[in-house]
Amino acid sequence: MQFNNTPKGSKNAKAAAALRNAKIGSSYEAFPWERRMADLLLVPNSSRFLSLLLLPRAADESQTRYLCLEDTLARADAWLMSSQSSGVPIVHKDAQIEPLLTKISGDTALSTVNMGSLGDLSNVATMSLYGFEDYHGVDIGVVRAVRLWYVPVAGELALEIKLQPGDTRLGFAISRTEEGFIYVSSVADESTPGVASTRSGLLELYRRARRASRLLVVSRVGREKVLPWAASATGDIRCSDTVSLSQLLSLHRHALRPVTLCFLMWEDLSVAALLGSAGASRPSAAAADMMPAQAAADDNDEASSDEIAFDGDGPEIVLSKDSDDCSFRFQHIGLPDSWL
Repeated sequence: MQFNNTPKGSKNAKAAAALRNAKIGSSYEAFPWERRMADLLLVPNSSRFLSLLLLPRAADESQTRYLCLEDTLARADAWLMSSQSSGVPIVHKDAQIEPLLTKISGDTALSTVNMGSLGDLSNVATMSLYGFEDYHGVDIGVVRAVRLWYVPVAGELALEIKLQPGDTRLGFAISRTEEGFIYVSSVADESTPGVASTRSGLLELYRRARRASRLLVVSRVGREKVLPWAASATGDIRCSDTVSLSQLLSLHRHALRPVTLCFLMWEDLSVAALLGSAGASRPSAAAADMMPAQAAADDNDEASSDEIAFDGDGPEIVLSKDSDDCSFRFQHIGLPDSWL
């Protein structure tokens, strides 16, 4: 018969030592990226994260000196509040400082590189530009931009506008706010023949936006975002061009290719519910006769000076019988004939 003479304290010491040395190992899990991005995202391979990058404002014409970081943050706040007051359905999510490297020289290099001492590091908190000298002796500047993250109030909604051979217009007009957002400024009603927008539910969505005092902001055309993405050092907003966008939409109609438009939403709404509401809320013949004049008056009140108003289907496409080439002819006229 054998007896275990190992003291109990020695076992506890070994267990404690093993516990101190124990580590949780790493492993790998195969994640189905392509399938998840195709199934779960509104637009495959495109994120729903929205942001605007604001560069610090230049303090002089040479754009070598910039205003302080607080000025950039204040401009981000002002842009967001202005967008919301204009009717863009977005809310603030986050703001972060984004460093951008650049070369600096001359007086700027002397004033910033020399401030890199430990005693002056507290000043960096409010500076938009600071510098240092790398090991090659080159003066490197760090420009501190602000990235403002925001999200739509109730996500995004995708509408597919399908074209038919008899369609003469898409049936809506687009404009741009001073904050850089593209929005639908007017939509043809049910009494307008040969338009594609009514069948898609766009008219009902536009009416809902009007009732909610919101702008019907376009966030994507197909897979491409058409939201403002940056503010330059001069203060200009980098955003999508309405003329080229109208040309693209016009080409969809002439090619009879469907186009998917995504909109920033202010309420939870499905496409099925939208189409159902559109079918249930068709006006009578007498009311339909009165709507074009009223719609024109309402749209004249709210349309911006940047509204794209083109004859027929936006930028008119002239196709040659003997060639595949096409050209655009522009003619600016007033509402209600401004639909694409």
